[in-house]
Amino acid sequence: MTNFSKLTGLSAVMAALTALPALAQEAAAEATEAAAEVAQTMDKGDVAWMMVSTLLVLFMILPGVALFYGGLVRSKNMLSVLMQCTVITAMVIVIWVFWGYSMAFGDAPSPYWGGLGKAFLSGVTAESMAATFTEGVVIPEFVFIAFQMTFACITAALIVGAFAERIKFSSLMLFIALWVTFVYFPIAHMVWDSDGLIYGWGALDFAGGTVVHINAGVAGLVGCVLIGKRIGYGKDNMAPHSMTLTMVGASILWVGWFGFNAGSNLESNGGAALAMINTFTATAAAILVWVLFEGLVRGKASMLGAASGLVAGLVAVTPAAGFAGPVGAIVLGAVASAVCYFFVTVVKHSLGYDDSLDVFGIHGVGGIVGALGTAIVDRANFGGIGYSEQSLGGQLYTQFLGVAVTVLWCGIVSYVLYMLVRMVMGLRVKEESEREGLDLTSHGERAYQL
Repeated sequence: MTNFSKLTGLSAVMAALTALPALAQEAAAEATEAAAEVAQTMDKGDVAWMMVSTLLVLFMILPGVALFYGGLVRSKNMLSVLMQCTVITAMVIVIWVFWGYSMAFGDAPSPYWGGLGKAFLSGVTAESMAATFTEGVVIPEFVFIAFQMTFACITAALIVGAFAERIKFSSLMLFIALWVTFVYFPIAHMVWDSDGLIYGWGALDFAGGTVVHINAGVAGLVGCVLIGKRIGYGKDNMAPHSMTLTMVGASILWVGWFGFNAGSNLESNGGAALAMINTFTATAAAILVWVLFEGLVRGKASMLGAASGLVAGLVAVTPAAGFAGPVGAIVLGAVASAVCYFFVTVVKHSLGYDDSLDVFGIHGVGGIVGALGTAIVDRANFGGIGYSEQSLGGQLYTQFLGVAVTVLWCGIVSYVLYMLVRMVMGLRVKEESEREGLDLTSHGERAYQL
């Protein structure tokens, strides 16, 4: 009886020892799962800031860009610009939900696009989380989707300024639907997704110097050249009909840009604060430089010049907002303003194309200056945060590659899409419609009652 008890006890011990590895594995799995749950932290302050930033970017488009552009055109075309910005925003929102988000930020491990695995937001729920720049810190994926959605909307809306007052409304809508699909979404993936081609090279683009501004500027340039000059360009008076509205729109852009730049930090912390102050300083410097150049060259400083400098500064600091120091941002804004001023007042007129509202001259050129300049102002010895691990020359080369790919991809594909739309339905309104104004001929309304 005693021996049997001993054997039974020994068997129990052996069984327990045999079960130890399985128990250890189970405990380790539980510990890993618990650690993962602890590692993913969602802060309500971050979420609130990102929701506000999303609304600020929408505010930039409607009414910001709409009023800024609307004031710059002639009164007979004011409503057409408002209508174009409004409908483009609505259409891109729907496209973004259907397939845009998936193409830009989907799960396909491709350097060029994200695939269609998240088309129609498949698999995304209120519990889905998106990563931020800090390991373990997350925000709701719906917030990230909405924030990036507004970037797609404003980029598409910016293009219309290049050929304002002469494009068919229906043709514009078809072009934009195709353009965001084949140009914007792939570029956004290449630059901002961790699997993206340009991201993999180590190019720095904090809030969209390539994705938004160079993209829009190049598409606008190709469009205005293909569509041709406005009737009477260079002969008739085509001065802005309301600098008051343009100033209001520009001011809204500056306010909204804090959501654009500081929001791109994805968290409400010191990084967002850095992007915020840089959005102040670069823009202020750009305004002063543009106004100074006007005063020296023309003898008078204009409100149009101040508004143009304002946008040039905002554009230039966009890719560098989270990398530069405040003084570096001032230098970047000043340099970009000077380059854009020269391009708008000298180069454009020398080449003879009609970029109605200087989309390429300010967004395209300013975006290129900002993208290249980011490599410099990021350096710690120039007051930046030193984010890049490459040498200055290496980072400049990487930035150049990112700019080159964006220019070539956007330029070639945009050209093909414009030609396709031209073959299907034409691009330009009839001459009599252009002379009468697009408000009445395209929309049957007036912005102002005579």
